[in-house]
Amino acid sequence: MAKIHELASVLADQIAAGEVVERPASVVKELVENAVDAHSQQIDITVEEAGLKRITVVDDGDGIADEDTEMAFKRHATSKITERRDLFRIKSLGFRGEALPSIASVADVTLSTSTGGVGTLIHNVGGIIQEHTAAAARKGTTVTVKDLFGNVPARLKYLKSPATELARITDIVNRLALSYPNIAFSLVHNGRELTRTTGRGDLQQVIAGIYGVQSARKMVDIQGENPDFKIHGYVSLPELTRASRQYISLLLNGRFIHNFQLSKALIAGYGSKLMVGRYPLAVLDITMDPLLVDVNVHPTKQEVRISEEPELMQLIQDTVFKRLSQENLIPDALSEGAPTKREERNTDQLTMALNDVSAKYEMPTQASLQTPEPQVAQPIQPTSSAADSVAPAAGPQPLQTPEEVPVAPVVVHDRADFAQSAVKQFDEKYQTETVAAPLGRSQAPTKEATATTVAATNHMTAEPPVQRFPQLRYLGQVHGTYLLAEADDGLYLVDQHAAQERVNYEFYRQAIGEVSDDEQKLLVPIVLDYPTTDVLELTNHLETLGSVGVHLESFGPNSFIVHEHPTWFKAGQETDTVKEMVDWVLKDGKISVAAFREKAAIMMSCKRAIKANHHLDDQQARALLKKLATAENPFNCPHGRPVLVHFTDQDLEKLFKRIQDPHHSGDDWEE
Repeated sequence: MAKIHELASVLADQIAAGEVVERPASVVKELVENAVDAHSQQIDITVEEAGLKRITVVDDGDGIADEDTEMAFKRHATSKITERRDLFRIKSLGFRGEALPSIASVADVTLSTSTGGVGTLIHNVGGIIQEHTAAAARKGTTVTVKDLFGNVPARLKYLKSPATELARITDIVNRLALSYPNIAFSLVHNGRELTRTTGRGDLQQVIAGIYGVQSARKMVDIQGENPDFKIHGYVSLPELTRASRQYISLLLNGRFIHNFQLSKALIAGYGSKLMVGRYPLAVLDITMDPLLVDVNVHPTKQEVRISEEPELMQLIQDTVFKRLSQENLIPDALSEGAPTKREERNTDQLTMALNDVSAKYEMPTQASLQTPEPQVAQPIQPTSSAADSVAPAAGPQPLQTPEEVPVAPVVVHDRADFAQSAVKQFDEKYQTETVAAPLGRSQAPTKEATATTVAATNHMTAEPPVQRFPQLRYLGQVHGTYLLAEADDGLYLVDQHAAQERVNYEFYRQAIGEVSDDEQKLLVPIVLDYPTTDVLELTNHLETLGSVGVHLESFGPNSFIVHEHPTWFKAGQETDTVKEMVDWVLKDGKISVAAFREKAAIMMSCKRAIKANHHLDDQQARALLKKLATAENPFNCPHGRPVLVHFTDQDLEKLFKRIQDPHHSGDDWEE
């Protein structure tokens, strides 16, 4: 008996459906693309229960003749191509003839169509036609899909939540609306309208309907061409960005495609105008000869192969760069999210105090500044007067350049200086370690030191306890960016921004984890507008946002309102902080509460940290080094960058050529 046999047509259709029909959004995509190919001017999509219960697509296109309706449900039956060379001149969205038979093999499909005369109705269940009759119908086609995956229930377990599936449907419709602004689209879910476009051919109007009017106002048109390609569309100004590339819509001959290289070229056109990790909004329509593109490389036709792709990338990059160079890219201070009233707010990072994070990290008081700190040794100044030791008055102090900052290292002039209290405290901290006696004077060992010495003698192989973080003594500051400090094992160069970022991070990690009820009411609430796809996604993560004190309330179809925020938000950055947190949720999707709090702590620590070119006085620098020494991980900032760099004494000697081969005059000369 032969082992190889031909599969039944229904089974073959179900196998093909596995590639074409992955989820309800795939059904919507195939049906709407058929409607577009039929020269429709208006396409209405209605879904129930995220498309699992019912999907209906109604168009006013050409319709299907009665004699072609049954053929339309057969595999590889199409009116788009007739011969082999047509594969290289494809101008329609569909051409394989797989959509209807694949959908019908896994659902209950009813098709009603008319070319302007008597209409036709066909009922197909599981790939088998149950009914074919004449019917009264207006010109166009109506396709209703019910009980999707009803005969293959195993496919249901791979679907996401209803809100996620609905978001995918909305995204498909939005991309098609951007591709064809001359067609009026509408999407309704369970009686609620999610998307509607007018079909007037105004792309910017469609962008406003999808992403919001405020976003559309911050987008500029671009146009460019060369002998092979023509591009036009809209890109956002650098001030309007998102946290992922999914807001970049690339349209090739009216087809939405995914192409990393073209997206990369568009982003490259911004140069250094975009912040790290931020991406623009863009709708880019590319027109080219069908001979230069092969769309028959992916089942869903969203990935294509482009000939002369490097030339197209260069055209996109140059067009975006030249267009943005014509714009005034200074953000409007009174734009959305900025204060609308003039108020004296100190936004200069150079005057930001180090003690504004929390009372937990307050700077030492005037009295405590006169007391030597145990971890950062104070300079010994026997000749200084009491008036010189008074702490400076509170409030912003004039900035000092590195040359103006007094640097007074610890100096011992004679043996009498060892009686100073700072030296005694320093000696107490090292009394358990073997230290060379100063200036050759012997020192009576304590009981603990004697026991340590005996133990070290009896166990020569045992290593002495290693100090985890060095006891740093502040020396000075370099260009308002790096702190110089010394320890017994050499010189240390500390990045002041990374150091305070680490200190702040550990504070915020604890503050955010405690989920305090302390919140600040907003005099003017924050209103956030998002496209429908993002709104549907955010509804699944309102609890996650609430876990860190960000409570979003519905405020219209595509808007949320925020009435209060946690007290640890930095003043003046409330809107930006909320938007950034929302972007994390939209980007990561499955972000956990723990990971979300971790991201929030890292963001706040960076925003509240001092920046480069911020000159610190001696007290501020010592306080920062003291806090750093108490950190759980004082070696790296939350982003992984090193906080400090160590130069051993040997390293310094090598730099100054103090370590080199000995010279013996005349030893190497031959007689």
